[in-house]
Amino acid sequence: MAVGKGEIGEIVKARTDKREYRRIVLPNSLQVLLISDPDTDKCAASMDVRIGSFCDPDGLEGLAHFLEHMLFYASEKYPLEDSYSKYITEHGGSTNAFTASEHTNYYFDVNADCFEEAVDRFAQFFIKPLMSADATTREIKAVDSENQKNLLSDAWRIYQLQKHLSSESHPFHKFSTGNWDTLEVRPKAKGLDTRQELIKLYEENYSANLMHLVVYGKDNLDKIQALVEEKFLDIKNKDRSSPRYPGHPCSSEHLQILVKVVPIKQGHKLRIVWPITPEIHHYKEGPCRYLGHLIGHEGEGSLFYILKTLGWATGLSAGEGDWSLDFSFFKVGIDLTDAGQEHTQDIIGLLFKYIALVQQSGVCSWVFEELAAVSETHFHYQDKIRPIDYVVNISTNMELYPPKDWLVGSSLPSIFSPSIIQKVLDDLTPNNVRIFWESKNFENHTDKVEPWYSTAYSIEKITGSMIQEWMLSAPNGELHLPAPNVFIPTDLSIKDVHEEVKYPVLVRKSPYSILWYKPDTVFLTPKAYVKIDFSCPHANDSPEAEVLSNIFTELLMDYLNEYAYYARVAGLYYGISHTDSGFQVTLVGYNHKLRILLETVVGKIASFQVKPDRFSVIKEMVTKEYQNLKFQQPYQQAMYYCSLILQDGTWPWMEELEILPHLQADDLVKFVPLLLSRAFFECYIAGNIERSEAESMVLHIEDVLFKDSNPICRPLFPSQHLTSRIVKLENGTSYFYPVEGLNPSDDNSALVHYIQVHQDDFRMNAKLQLFALIAKQPAFHQLRSVEQLGYITVLLSRNDSGVRGLQFIIQSTAKGPAQIDLRVEAFLKMFETKLYEMTDDEFKSNVNALVDMKLEKHKNLREESGVYWREISDGTLKFDRREAEVAALKQLTRQELIDFFNENVKVGAPQKKELSVRVSGNLHSSDYKTDKTEPAQPGSVRIDDIFSFRRSRPLYGSFRGSFGHVKL
Repeated sequence: MAVGKGEIGEIVKARTDKREYRRIVLPNSLQVLLISDPDTDKCAASMDVRIGSFCDPDGLEGLAHFLEHMLFYASEKYPLEDSYSKYITEHGGSTNAFTASEHTNYYFDVNADCFEEAVDRFAQFFIKPLMSADATTREIKAVDSENQKNLLSDAWRIYQLQKHLSSESHPFHKFSTGNWDTLEVRPKAKGLDTRQELIKLYEENYSANLMHLVVYGKDNLDKIQALVEEKFLDIKNKDRSSPRYPGHPCSSEHLQILVKVVPIKQGHKLRIVWPITPEIHHYKEGPCRYLGHLIGHEGEGSLFYILKTLGWATGLSAGEGDWSLDFSFFKVGIDLTDAGQEHTQDIIGLLFKYIALVQQSGVCSWVFEELAAVSETHFHYQDKIRPIDYVVNISTNMELYPPKDWLVGSSLPSIFSPSIIQKVLDDLTPNNVRIFWESKNFENHTDKVEPWYSTAYSIEKITGSMIQEWMLSAPNGELHLPAPNVFIPTDLSIKDVHEEVKYPVLVRKSPYSILWYKPDTVFLTPKAYVKIDFSCPHANDSPEAEVLSNIFTELLMDYLNEYAYYARVAGLYYGISHTDSGFQVTLVGYNHKLRILLETVVGKIASFQVKPDRFSVIKEMVTKEYQNLKFQQPYQQAMYYCSLILQDGTWPWMEELEILPHLQADDLVKFVPLLLSRAFFECYIAGNIERSEAESMVLHIEDVLFKDSNPICRPLFPSQHLTSRIVKLENGTSYFYPVEGLNPSDDNSALVHYIQVHQDDFRMNAKLQLFALIAKQPAFHQLRSVEQLGYITVLLSRNDSGVRGLQFIIQSTAKGPAQIDLRVEAFLKMFETKLYEMTDDEFKSNVNALVDMKLEKHKNLREESGVYWREISDGTLKFDRREAEVAALKQLTRQELIDFFNENVKVGAPQKKELSVRVSGNLHSSDYKTDKTEPAQPGSVRIDDIFSFRRSRPLYGSFRGSFGHVKL
C-alpha cells in the first residue's frame, strides 16, 4: 500500500532529477522506495537488513558476514547452485553485498528487459534460502580466503586494532570478517554446528520489519509497485526490534592513550581520534562537516599548510568515521615525512593549537553558509550515477533518516546552530583523545600483539598536561581560518549549443596541438571536462627520465595545492600525472571558473622552479610509494608483470627505485627544460563550453608555452611522435613467467592467464566480448564456488592499446600458480562441451544481453569523456564503436562463436597465443623452484628475462601512427 505524500511530506530531490519516487510499506512492514526512470538502461535493487556483524554470537566471529555469502547460493524456488548470479551475469548485470557493523546490504543490477525475473530470484534470499551442508563447508573457505587477502593490509590491521582497544563488552570490540578458525575449527571443538547457527541467525533476525528495499525500474511507478507487492510480500515479519548498542565502546581506560603500531608498508602516520556524539542526530546542523572542513583544510594558514611548509606532512584528512546511532569518532589522519616522524609531539601540539584557534574564533556563520551553499549546488547539480550505486546509497539511508531526506541524507546542512557545533568542538580535547602512531621505526620496540591480524603495538598513557606542554613547545606557525572561497560557481547557466554533435569533433590542428571538442547536448549540467595530454619524447627515454617526470608532476601538484584546494572544495577538480609519453592535466567540474584554474596550472608549468626543500619531501614520498609496491596483493603483482611483458618501452619499477636515492634537486633542474624542450599536446574539451572558448583555451596554452620570444617548448619533429606498442605473442605457443611474490610474508599466490587474440576489429571484438560474457559466470562458479581456489577469481576481456584478449585472474592460498593454471585449462576443456551444447535460443539471449550492455547510455559527462578519451589515447578514434560493434554482434552466428573459441581459446588450438604470469607466495615456493628448473613442456616457453623476451618478439603496429594519424 502506498503512503500518502501528506503523511511524510515530499521526498526532497535535486532540481535536475527527472525521476519519480514513491514510498510504500507492504503489509509485512517492509519499507520500500520505488524509483521510476524511463531513460534507464539498467534496473537495480538493494535490500538493506538492519543486522550486521555486531549480532555475531560470541565464539562465532564472522557469522553475519558468512550468512551474507551463503544467501547467494540457492533458494527453495531456484535450487540450482549459483543460478541467481548466473542469471544476472548472463543478462548484463552484476551482484554484490557487504556486511557492516549494524546492517548488511544486498544489491544487483540487470538489463531492463530481464528485471522481473531478477527481482524474483533476489527476493528469494529473504523468503526461502537454501544453505546446503556441502555449500556451507565450501563457502567457509571463501570467507577464509577473503580474510587471507586482508591480513597484510594496513587499513584492515589498524581498524581491527582500534576495535581491539575498546571495551570487550561492546560489540565494536569484535573481529567481524570471520575465518576458518572462527567458523569451522572453534565451533566444532565446542560441539557447535556452524550451519545450524547460520540458519538460527537468519531465522531470528531476517525480518521484513528490519528491512529497507529500493527498487529502480524503467516502468512507471504503478507497475514497479505491483512487481514489488507480488515478489516481496512473502518475506516474514517476525516483528523484531532493531538492535541497539547503547554506550560508547571506549571507556576511560581506552582514552588518553598513545598507541605505537608497526605497519606493513613504509611510511609514518598519525591518527588522532576522539569519541563524539554521532552527527546523524544533528545531520541538518552538520557539526562534523563544519569541523572537518576547517581542521582538514589545505589552504594558506591551515594546519596542513603549516605542517607542509615545515616539511613534516604530505597529507591530512579530518571528519567523522566509524559511527553508529549510538557512538561515533571524530578522526584526524596525518601522513608524516621522516622529518615529521621526529616531530610528532610538535605536530600533535599544532593540531590542538588549531583546535584552540577554532574555539577562540567562535562558530562562524559565514563558514557554515559557504559550506551550505557548496553542498546545495553539489546536491542539485549532482551527476547521475549507476542505478546499482544509487540504490545502495538510498537503502542505507532509509533506516537513518525520515523519508523526505532519504535521497539527501547528510548532504545538505541547512540549520546554523553554533551550540551543536560547539558541543562537538568541546569534545576534541586532550582528555578525550586516542592517538595511533604508525611507523616501521617501532619494529622490535613493541610489547603487544593484536590477536586477529598479529599487529605489533605498544601503549603509553598521555595526559592533558603533556599535550599542553606540546602545544607550548610547538612552532609558532601563522595559523588562521580559511579565506572566503573565490571558486564557488555563481554562473550555473547552460550554454545554448547550436550544433548537434553526437561524437567528438576535431576542430583545430596546429604544429603544437590537436583539439577535440564535444559540446554537452545530453546531460545539460553546468560542468566541463578538459584533458590535456602532453607528449614529451624525453619523458620516458630512460628509467631515470621516468622517475624525474614523476617527481616533476608531483611537485606541480604540490605547488598548486593551497591555491587549488579551494577549487576542489567548490567542486572543480584537477590532476596532473605523468604518463608513458609525458604528462597529463585533467580538469573536471563546474565550468564557471575552470578557465581561471587552467591558466594557473599552465602558468605553473611555464614558471616551474625546483624548490630543494619540496624536492626532498616529494622524493621521499615517491621512494616510499615505489618501496610499497612490493606489498601489493599478489594478483596486482601478476597484472603488473603481464603489462611489463606486453608493453614495449616500459621500465620496471625496481630499476626506478634503484635510481631514486642518487637523484638530487640539481638533476631535476637540468631535466625539466629538456623534458619541455620538445612537446606536443592533444586536448579533449567537452561539456558546457562553447567551441570558441575551447579554441581560446588551446590558444592560451600555445601562447604561454610555445610562442614566447624565448619559448619553453618547441614543436616535435615528425620522427618524435610517440606510440605505445604491444608485443605480439607467437601462434600456438604457451609462454609462462614464474616469479616469487615480492613480500615473503604473504601466503597468497596468484595467476594471470592471458590469451592474446587480435588487434582492434569490430567483428572480432564482438566475438571476444560475447565469449567473455558467456564464460564469466561459469568460470567463477567452477573455480571459486566449487573448487574454492580463492576469493579473487575473475575472467575479463583485456585491451592493451587496441590489442584485445582474455585474462583469468586468480589469487589463492589453496594452490600454487602452476596448479591453478592447470585448473584454468581443465575449466576451458569442461566449458568447451557447454559451448557446443548451447541452443540457438541461449545464443540469441546472450547476444541480446551484450547488445543491451553496449547500448547503455552514459550516466554523466565524466563517464562519456572517459570513453571518448580512450579512443583518442589509443589512436583508434572509433567514436561510433558501440553502434558498429552492435551491428557486428547482430550478424554473428552460434557457429562463428564456436569457431572463434576453437581457433583462439580452446586448449591446444594451433593459433592460440597465451601467457601465464605465475606469482608464488611463500606457501608455494616449491612451485616456483619447479617452474624455474624443470624443462618446459612441448609447446611451452618459459620467460626467464622479460627484456630479452621483449626484444626478441615482433610488435603490433600502433594505431596512433604519427602526428598525421588524424586529418582535419
